[in-house]
Amino acid sequence: MRTSRRSVRDARGFTLIELMIVVAIIAIIAAVALPNLLSSRLSANESAAISTLRTILSAQAQAQSRVAVDVDGDGQGEYLYLAELSGGVVLRGMATPLDPAAISVAVGTVSNSVASKSGYHFAMHLPAAGGAPEGEDAAGGKAAAGAVDADLAENFWVCYAWPTSYGTSGRRAFCINQSGDLLQSNNATQKYEGSGANAPAADAAFVDAGDLTADLSISGNPGPPQDGGAWVPLN
Repeated sequence: MRTSRRSVRDARGFTLIELMIVVAIIAIIAAVALPNLLSSRLSANESAAISTLRTILSAQAQAQSRVAVDVDGDGQGEYLYLAELSGGVVLRGMATPLDPAAISVAVGTVSNSVASKSGYHFAMHLPAAGGAPEGEDAAGGKAAAGAVDADLAENFWVCYAWPTSYGTSGRRAFCINQSGDLLQSNNATQKYEGSGANAPAADAAFVDAGDLTADLSISGNPGPPQDGGAWVPLN
């Protein structure tokens, strides 16, 4: 009989108090672990965006030296858009795509004029007449080759990277151009995110409005940036 009572008591399992203690412990562990997990994810996405921009810098130099695009026929190569660099579209003014491609399809798949990878959007801008920024076509590349100034495109371009969702996929915004200057913004004020109205303007990190031939504002020199933020060199 004693054995029977013990078996019944043991079969009851956890008491309500014991379950509440277990739940409380799990909640405490989650409260500590989740912020660290989110921080690690943000750091990984930002590092991936930086690496991608450096890859784009190298790809642009290669494409130009190959004279992949030479709309004005002067023998000088022009810089390319993301979808052009990936071989995803026919090169502007040319008859074929870039072969071999200079960047991966993941970076060159463009939608709404931006590419997306690892929680970040990327947008390439080339100069039109007078240095005015000319973004990529919605589906990538540039069907109207004349929209880009062939002479200026031999010397200038800029590419931005910013979070798809601020605070969730990343925080910082980044910028790089033909000079190789890789800049970062803490993005705390602008909060660039998504591919719509909250994306950085093409001249966001430039001293002069609407001119890709102007200087980048590096730590406020030679003047403040157009977006009113602070773009500093990435160490």
